[in-house]
Amino acid sequence: MTPNRTITIGDTVVQVSGEGTPLVFVHGFTTTAEFWREQVETFSVRHQMIRINLPGHGRSPRPENRAYTIEAFVEDVLRVYRELAIDSAVLVGLSMGGTVAQTFALTYPDRVRALVLVGATPHGLGADVNVDNVLKAIEDLGVVAASQKVIERSFGSDANPALVDFAKNEVAQTPAFVARQAIASLNASDSRARLGEIHVPTMVVVGDEDIITPPSESQILAAGIPNSQLYCIPRAGHFPMLERPDTFSRLLGDFLMRQGLPAPRIAASATSHMQQNV
Repeated sequence: MTPNRTITIGDTVVQVSGEGTPLVFVHGFTTTAEFWREQVETFSVRHQMIRINLPGHGRSPRPENRAYTIEAFVEDVLRVYRELAIDSAVLVGLSMGGTVAQTFALTYPDRVRALVLVGATPHGLGADVNVDNVLKAIEDLGVVAASQKVIERSFGSDANPALVDFAKNEVAQTPAFVARQAIASLNASDSRARLGEIHVPTMVVVGDEDIITPPSESQILAAGIPNSQLYCIPRAGHFPMLERPDTFSRLLGDFLMRQGLPAPRIAASATSHMQQNV
């Protein structure tokens, strides 16, 4: 088992494992750093894997006198970079974390060596999870039930029920006041006009059964970012890194290798049936 240290930087709980070129992972709306758990053993062998719990998410602090917006989260990520003495890193973002990653890359381009966007969009989320629907569900059902209903729609058709239960337990940690601010900010975020300014190598990954951020949104990202490739993972929903971890990790490993970075050893069969769209 790879040793893992947990540190708190500002309002952010960060899990760090391994040594080498830093890989910084940012989770999505109401999810946590544990959504990257399947990648820890694989990538910590040759890299420093840094999994961020955004403020108000997971075990991170949730003070009421701060902002829980995309712009604020970008500054939280920068604070992690500075505290860990990271000049530049491969930045990996899931869903809302993909929006944070895009904004970070546009704001601090010299800090990003390469970019990986998973289940992400250039503007808000898909139609199934728009801000009005989420805010109404929070008011009607409470934030825990509202977040868990999103989770129930987030996985592919043959997802393991235990995996769904894990995800539902994780999202229950985010309080309502954090969720309200975060979803409103995510809905307002729009990078479509600036995608051409992202010049680092970029990989866009989406599950072919993702209804939260449909593959059409990933196609917009890949079409707008000059040096990018799009991969669509079969039989996966919004969390391909959990649902198809071998396939996802092989994709990420190959991407790192193309950047001149060491890649883990993963069975070649892991991506034998993967769809690729460029």
